[in-house]
Amino acid sequence: MVHYDPSEPGWSANPGPLFDQLREENPVHFTPAGYWVVTKHADANAILRHKGASADALNGDPAKAPKGMRRDSRAEELQNIRVTGIDNRPFLFRDAPDHTRLRGLVQRAFTPRRVNELRPFIEERTRAIIAKHLDGAPFDAVRELAWAIPVAVICEMLDIPDEDHERFEQESAMLARGLDPDFLLSDEDRAARDQAILHFGLYFHGLFAKRRANPGNDLLSALVAARDGEDSLTEGELLSTAILLLVAGHETTMNLISGSLLALAQDPVAQELLRTHPELDRTATDEFLRIVSPVQLTGRTLTEDIEIPGAVLDKGSIVFILIGSANRDPEVFANPTALILDREPNPHLGFGFGMHHCLGAPLARLESSIVLRELLNATTSFSLAEPEVRYRPNVVLRGLETLPLILHS
Repeated sequence: MVHYDPSEPGWSANPGPLFDQLREENPVHFTPAGYWVVTKHADANAILRHKGASADALNGDPAKAPKGMRRDSRAEELQNIRVTGIDNRPFLFRDAPDHTRLRGLVQRAFTPRRVNELRPFIEERTRAIIAKHLDGAPFDAVRELAWAIPVAVICEMLDIPDEDHERFEQESAMLARGLDPDFLLSDEDRAARDQAILHFGLYFHGLFAKRRANPGNDLLSALVAARDGEDSLTEGELLSTAILLLVAGHETTMNLISGSLLALAQDPVAQELLRTHPELDRTATDEFLRIVSPVQLTGRTLTEDIEIPGAVLDKGSIVFILIGSANRDPEVFANPTALILDREPNPHLGFGFGMHHCLGAPLARLESSIVLRELLNATTSFSLAEPEVRYRPNVVLRGLETLPLILHS
């Protein structure tokens, strides 16, 4: 019987048909590699809501770790945290109360008012980039647009100078690859991830020193002040939060923007509909989040048995929730493979659910909608410069390697 095997290249290249087959033939299953998989929207939603589904992998039973996971290092990490009480992992991988404390410090920068203040900056940057590519020559829309805008925005929030942006490109990609389940990574991938963390650490420690000497109104200064104030943010938590903001602040949005551009380039009718009907921007963004699913899966560790139709997921085990599959579930979405720009309702799980709902969702929506709207307004059409596109091999954060586009004005 078919089962989920993310080591197969098809899961990053073209997962849609594989998702469809899994939902039909084996919607909930325990894989030979030693973890649970759920594919349907209802099951995904139920687990994301469940109090017994922990985002903290250290709550798992080492004896139930998936095959290939470095059980010794996993157990050692847990033991070190228990003995020392020091846990410097990003809040994305932690539960309450630490998740609540750390997320709360960052959330202040993502209120609707603060996010909307970034609109002029995003519009100006986007227009400048598009203007350079209205000559009809092909350009890589991933690097020049989908990557450039989100990284400029998060660096603006952190007050990181423009000249430092490019240094993040390769190492951020390494960290994004490093978000894949540890047992899927090669020794080379792990080494590259750890090296990137080291480089980011050295860079940010330099910025922390500058902010302490000369604080500003930026998000990084606020985090440094929290570290030095009464919010009990450790130096390790400060570093992991800064790195998380930088990487998560642009990787997923980059994949959303590039995937949206690809969908419109491949569907001229939808492209023209959105060009002539800007009132569809809101529902279109949700539909792109559903179709593209920049985050393809999320993992949970079970702190108790969880029963769903067809299976009892056992305490201590790991479950992978296939967001990309849930967002294509025909039991929830009519004609799920079609791009329907005015689809309502659209209960996609593109931003997750519950306490781990994406912190930067309002900003990602704003960036994506501005990039698409500015591009549509500046062109009569845009098209692929090459018929084939390539995806990066990532399993969790699925995104295009390149996207050669031609803008027609």
